Amino acid sequence: MPKHVRLISFLMICSLWSMPKAANAQALIPHTLQLDATKLEKQGLSLAQEAAQLAQFQQIDLALPRARLASQLAPGNDKVWLLLGGLQLQTKEFDGAIASLKKAQSLNPKNGDILFALGSANFQQKNYQAAVVNYQDGLKLKPNDPEGLFDLGNAYYLLGKLPDAIAQYDKAVSQDKKFWPALNNIGLINYEQGNTPEAIKRWQSAVTLDKQAAEPLLALAVALYTKGDHQQGLSLGEAALRIDSRYANLNFLKENLWGDRLLSDTKKFLELPRIQAALQQRENSSSAPTPRKQPTQ
Repeated sequence: MPKHVRLISFLMICSLWSMPKAANAQALIPHTLQLDATKLEKQGLSLAQEAAQLAQFQQIDLALPRARLASQLAPGNDKVWLLLGGLQLQTKEFDGAIASLKKAQSLNPKNGDILFALGSANFQQKNYQAAVVNYQDGLKLKPNDPEGLFDLGNAYYLLGKLPDAIAQYDKAVSQDKKFWPALNNIGLINYEQGNTPEAIKRWQSAVTLDKQAAEPLLALAVALYTKGDHQQGLSLGEAALRIDSRYANLNFLKENLWGDRLLSDTKKFLELPRIQAALQQRENSSSAPTPRKQPTQ
């Protein structure tokens, strides 16, 4: 899974469905204006809920304009601004995202998710030290958040602070025993450090947690093949690429923090005739027309 984009979390999306109703206006405001303000804010929250639902299904182009309008109709709600900032992050509108997130932070300084999202904005712009500060501040508010710990580990990783990165990944796993991406990334570090047995152990654990996790499965395949276990390596490699063929792209792997040693071994692995045949077969099957079902007798 990509390591540098903190997607809008499902919990945050769900939280929009339980937004509080708009507060009544002050008594001195005329009654007609009070009703209008309340109605507008309710409309804004309804739009935010629609945007969140669309975002859940990755329909970002439809979600973003709704979130923009929601922020105008309900400008005092930090969750609306957080939603807008998260969507802007996904479309790489970094300046707009940071402005939206800072607005959210001004409305609710105690919301750790806002700080995590600001960390993601800095991370994506390769400002890793600033991302570290954001993640650390977010973890002060949500110290047991496995994604926040994982994100901090990734920032340390790219700053070359590998012991610190491993420490954060371990903390993430301690908070969520099924959080395989952290195990995967420890394996990435182990492999670059020449500790192949420990890397294999980590990737095996990750695959055990999620049989459909293509990334640790491919990394495991490459490691096993490189150390001489050719048959198992090839079988696992074919399985990984059947799950997700994006992992046959070295640039995609590099974006996922694969190091030079593993990338070099993976390049050789992907050039093997059996792996090339598996990729070709997958390409052919994906481009083939879907056969029509025969009517049941």
